Amino acid sequence: MILSIIRMKVIPAKRVELSQTIASLCGSIRMEKGCRRCDFCQGMENEDQLFLLEEWDTRENLMTHLKSEHFRVLRGAMNLLEEPYDMMFHKVFHPAGIDNL
Repeated sequence: MILSIIRMKVIPAKRVELSQTIASLCGSIRMEKGCRRCDFCQGMENEDQLFLLEEWDTRENLMTHLKSEHFRVLRGAMNLLEEPYDMMFHKVFHPAGIDNL
């Protein structure tokens, strides 16, 4: 599994607009092949700090998503950010026997 985390700091006056755009995309992203999760959230200490969390089953499906129309719309909406976004990818694994701890 691959975890994708996008951190964004939105221009305060544009927070509602960007939040609505991302929230409307989440349902469509969840329907893409290989998407296990797509969650959108806001920072607790700073409401202008936004996060998009996605889980993908394979690298191939993640790469297809990054070339998709949904991701193009997301990148276009990011012109409402105060600073460049930060995108990280993490490969997640579950060690054998962890359920027995």
